[in-house]
Amino acid sequence: MNACPLCTAQDETLLWQDSRCRVILVGDPNYPGYCRVIWNAHMKEMTDLSGPDRTHFIKVVFAVESVLRELLQPEKINLASLGNQTPHLHWHVIPRHKDDAHFPNSIWSARLRESAPHDAPAPRALSHLLNARITPQPA
Repeated sequence: MNACPLCTAQDETLLWQDSRCRVILVGDPNYPGYCRVIWNAHMKEMTDLSGPDRTHFIKVVFAVESVLRELLQPEKINLASLGNQTPHLHWHVIPRHKDDAHFPNSIWSARLRESAPHDAPAPRALSHLLNARITPQPA
C-alpha cells in the first residue's frame, strides 16, 4: 500500500493548524496565495466526517477564502475538493486573476497565456490573519 502524502506533513509551509486540520501555502509561483486546507486524519469524503467536524472544516476553508480576498483582491476565488489523485480530504483555495495563465478556466486546464506577475502574500501575514479569524478569542 502506498503511503498517503497528505497524512504526514512533508516540506509544507504551515500557516495555521489545530488538532483536526491544517492550512498550508502551496507555493505555486503562477498562483500566489494558493492554499490547501487538509484534514489531518485520513478521510476520503466530507460525509465521512461528523456534522461538527464538517462544520469546523468548512469554516476553516471559508476563513482562508476571506483572508485571501482581503489581502489579494483577486478577481475570483476557486474552491475545489477533488481528491481523484490523492483520496485524502483536502480543499484547494485558489486566488484567481483575469491575467493568470488559465483564467477563466480551471488551473488544471490547458494554459492560455503566461501568468502576469502578482505579489505573493507574506506567509507570516497570512498566518496572523488566519489565526485571528479561526482561533476562538476569549470572551
